[in-house]
Amino acid sequence: MMTPNQNSALDTHNKALNINLDSRFYGTLAEIGAGQEVVRWFFRVGGAAGTIAKSISAYDMQVSDAIYGDTERYVSRQRLQSMLDHEFQLNVERLGDARGDTTSFFAFADTVVARSYKGGNECHGWMGVKFQAHPRDEASQIIVHIRMLDAEASLQQEALGIIGVNLLYGAFFLHHEPEKLMDSLLDQLTTGRIEIDLIDFKGIEFRYVDNRIMSMKLVQLGLSGAAMFGPDRQVLQPSEVLYKKAVLVERGSFRPVTYVNLDMMSAALEKFTADPAVTGKPVLPLMEITMRNLLAGGQEVDRRDFLARADLLAACGFHVLISDYFEYYRLAAYIAWRTKERVGIVMGAASLIELFDEKYYTALPGGILESFGRLFKNELKVFVYPLRPHEQAEMTTVENLEVAPELRKLYGYLADRKSFVQLDNFKPECLSIFSRDVLKRIAAHDESWVTMVPPEVSEIIKKRGFFGYSKQRPE
Repeated sequence: MMTPNQNSALDTHNKALNINLDSRFYGTLAEIGAGQEVVRWFFRVGGAAGTIAKSISAYDMQVSDAIYGDTERYVSRQRLQSMLDHEFQLNVERLGDARGDTTSFFAFADTVVARSYKGGNECHGWMGVKFQAHPRDEASQIIVHIRMLDAEASLQQEALGIIGVNLLYGAFFLHHEPEKLMDSLLDQLTTGRIEIDLIDFKGIEFRYVDNRIMSMKLVQLGLSGAAMFGPDRQVLQPSEVLYKKAVLVERGSFRPVTYVNLDMMSAALEKFTADPAVTGKPVLPLMEITMRNLLAGGQEVDRRDFLARADLLAACGFHVLISDYFEYYRLAAYIAWRTKERVGIVMGAASLIELFDEKYYTALPGGILESFGRLFKNELKVFVYPLRPHEQAEMTTVENLEVAPELRKLYGYLADRKSFVQLDNFKPECLSIFSRDVLKRIAAHDESWVTMVPPEVSEIIKKRGFFGYSKQRPE
C-alpha cells in the first residue's frame, strides 16, 4: 500500500485502494441522482468489505423523504446535511459498541442532477463527508458544491466518481492540511470538467479554518470563477443567493470601507429600485473584490489584509463576492447566468473612464465593441458616482466625462440609450473621501481618519490593528 504522503502520485484507483486497505475507516456511502459513481470505485478496486458498511441510493422521492425527512429541494445543501447526519449517526449507534475503539466512522453523501437525456438542464450537485479523524473522536465535516461541465452524462458521472474519491481520500489523509486537500480535489480532473464554487469545513479537525480564506482559495486555484460569503461570515453558494434577485454590485478594494463606498451603494440603490423592472423584486446589494486586486503587488494574497476587508464589509452588512472576472462584461455574464432579474453595476467616474480604455479588450476579436455588446445586452445599467479629486477641481459626471476622440460617438450612443445613470443624489461631503487617504492617515497616526469611515469600521480597525493601525505613536 502506498503511504498517504505519496498522494501526488496516486490516481483514483490507488486512492480508493489505499482507503480500502486502511482498517481505520469504515462507513456508509449514500448517493442520489447520478448513480453510485463514488462507491463503484471502492467495489471495483477490491477490498471494499473493509471500508463499506452500507451503500444506498434512494432515488424515489417518497423513499428519500421516508429516510431523511421532507425537503423542498432534493439537490440542496439541506438534503445533503440530513443524509450525512442520518447515516453517520446510524453507524455510531449500530457499530460503536462493537468496533468504536478501533474504527473511525464516516458517512459520505452526494445529491446530484446530471445531464438529462433531453439536455439543457443545470448539471450540479452537493457532496460531503462527515467523519472521525480518530476513533471515538468528535465528527468533522467537509461539504462542496460542484458543477459538472462535461457535455455527456457518462463523462459527468465519471467525473463525479473521481471527485468523490478525492474528497474521501483528502478527508482521511489530508485533513491536517486543508489547502493541500483542496489542491487534491481535482486530481485526475481539470477545471474544464468540474467547478467547485463552495467548500465548507466544519468540526474539531477544522476548528482553526476560516472558510472565507478557503473560498478565496477556490478562486485563486481556478476551481471556481467566484466565491461568496454573507454578513454572518458564512460561505454561500452563489447561484442559490443570486437566484431570482435583482442584483446591484459595487466593485472596490475596500481598503478600508469608507463613507463614500456606502454612499455609492445607497445612491445607486435608490435609483435601481425605482426602475419599474425592479420595483417589488427582492434586491441584493453585493460588494465585489477581484482576485487581481487581492493579488496586487505579489503572487500570494495577504490573508490578514483580505480578512480585514472581509470583516469590515461584514460589519457593514454586505454580501461579498470574490471573483476572477476582472472585465466587467465577464462579471455581468456571471451574475446574469444565475438570475433573470435586472443587474446593475455601481462605479465611480474614474472607473467609467477606465472602462473606455481599449487596452483591456485586445483579447476579444471584436475589441471594445464586443465587450460593450456583452456588458449591456440584458438592459444592464451602470450607475456612475461623480468624481472630484479636490475641492477646487471640476466635478466629473456622465455629462462631461472625457474619452478618447475616436470613442466619443460610442460613448454618446451608450449615454443616449440610458446605459449610464448619473448619481445626482450623492452626499457632497463624501466626495473628498478616498481610501488611499485613510490609509495614509492611519500610517501617520492622524486620528482624523475616523471621520472618513463608519463607526463600526473604525472600531474594528482599532481593536484588531488592521492596515497598520497602532495606538503607539512613533518616536
